[in-house]
Amino acid sequence: MPRSLKVAPKYIVKVKQSLQRNGFPSQQVLADTLGIARDTVSKFLNGKPVDYLNFVEISERLGLNWQQIASKEETTPPPPSPFIPGIPTTQPRYFFGRQRELKRIFDLLKRHPLQNAAIIGKRRSGKTSLLHYLKNITTTPAAQLRPNQKSDWLPNPENYRWIFVDLQDARMQSREGLLGYILECLEMPIPNPCDLDKFMDAVSGKLQKPTVILLDEIGVGLQRCPELDDGFWESLRSLATNYTQGNLAFVLATPESPIELARHTGHSSPFFNIFGYSATLGALTEVEARELITSSPIPFPEDDIEWILTQSGRWAILLQILCRERLFTLEDGETEDNWREEALQQMQPFLGLLEA
Repeated sequence: MPRSLKVAPKYIVKVKQSLQRNGFPSQQVLADTLGIARDTVSKFLNGKPVDYLNFVEISERLGLNWQQIASKEETTPPPPSPFIPGIPTTQPRYFFGRQRELKRIFDLLKRHPLQNAAIIGKRRSGKTSLLHYLKNITTTPAAQLRPNQKSDWLPNPENYRWIFVDLQDARMQSREGLLGYILECLEMPIPNPCDLDKFMDAVSGKLQKPTVILLDEIGVGLQRCPELDDGFWESLRSLATNYTQGNLAFVLATPESPIELARHTGHSSPFFNIFGYSATLGALTEVEARELITSSPIPFPEDDIEWILTQSGRWAILLQILCRERLFTLEDGETEDNWREEALQQMQPFLGLLEA
């Protein structure tokens, strides 16, 4: 069975008619009902390849025999969409902007001793995506990047170890779980029990390669994880400062400065004083925003580009939403401007980014 299927051309009209016949006034309603992306529904209705399981699920919800309507031609999975708002970007090819922040952070990490950095920004401003980009960009093959996309940020990038920690993950919210995970990433033996003393013994004096620990959702760790107390953070500070020969640095993502975040959550560890550089994420520059928009596989009309720039305020997630909606209509061959109303509705949950 192929990994993806598409509707045979002779059944496309029937498939489109089945949408309203089964009580779905729009593609978005069907997508929301099934819990999948509207892009997937659009591709299904227009005879483009979609994942096998999604194909079967959509067919059944529309009262269609999936085996009958499926094209008998072998298909391959469609290329990823360049516009996926709401989900952190993990593939460097689809990350745009932040060149100033990247230069400063990599400058801190390419010299010895490694230095620490904090990424500060509002909710949905792209902090998690930036952490993933730091982790992946220097070792991603050029064939998987955009033409002329800079990746030579570090000398000998293959020597670096990157450890991404999502403190929303319940497994990272205990000392044993978090410390064991770090040791696993370092390819070091995990003691039993993996308590703080044994962790310090395991790592102290043994970190030979430059290592960067990326701490995402640090606020969750401070607010909800009693085991991650001041003693825990003080030990990590001591490790980075005194026992790793300058080979360990932390980059954390936070909605406010680390010192203020610690104070607001009742913490006083000096760990939160070691972040000598803070990058505050705002809107993209106009050049960066235009580069994102022009990554569309179908070019947008110039008046749409200007409208998208204005309405989004050049915030990445808002650009992603508006571009996604415009791309859907172009793929479907729609010529009216109704997509703008839908796009503005989709922006509503994130309009706080536009507030001063």
